[in-house]
Amino acid sequence: MKEIEHYIRDVKGFPKEGILFKDITPLLGNPKAVDLCLNKLYDLLKDKNIDKVVGMESRGFFFGTLLAQKLNAGFIPVRKPGKLPYTKLSESYGLEYGTDTLDIHTDAIKKGERVLIHDDVLATGGTAEAVCKLVERLGGEIVQCNFIMQLNFLNGKEKIKQYDVKSVLEY
Repeated sequence: MKEIEHYIRDVKGFPKEGILFKDITPLLGNPKAVDLCLNKLYDLLKDKNIDKVVGMESRGFFFGTLLAQKLNAGFIPVRKPGKLPYTKLSESYGLEYGTDTLDIHTDAIKKGERVLIHDDVLATGGTAEAVCKLVERLGGEIVQCNFIMQLNFLNGKEKIKQYDVKSVLEY
């Protein structure tokens, strides 16, 4: 996956000292790289019947919406507090550098709908775990958790090991 990895920029000390941030903005700036990455993400979904794609704020929106379109599925944004205008559920989670909360609209997923959860990176797993809890609270069936990259040294996959977890890149 060197073709994709070439477009992932390492930023030291962001968002705080001691963190090595994996920046996908160079990838987003290259249409051929976006197409290649989208197709690799789509290939991870062989023969899955997906009703909804859930993307986490904010980098999960980029490929989440593209995947939803390619899958002929709806896209559901999961956002930080105060960003969704309708009735919502909330879930708090831990980050490698603090805590945060995510919200989803209460009518976003119907009971029994098959859901793909997508984000750019699986780090400590807190964000993905929180989104899984929100989806299940709404009655959704999680088909897969799908990422551009996994940071294996942070063991995030452990928090969501009961789900099918896939990524294009692993570090």
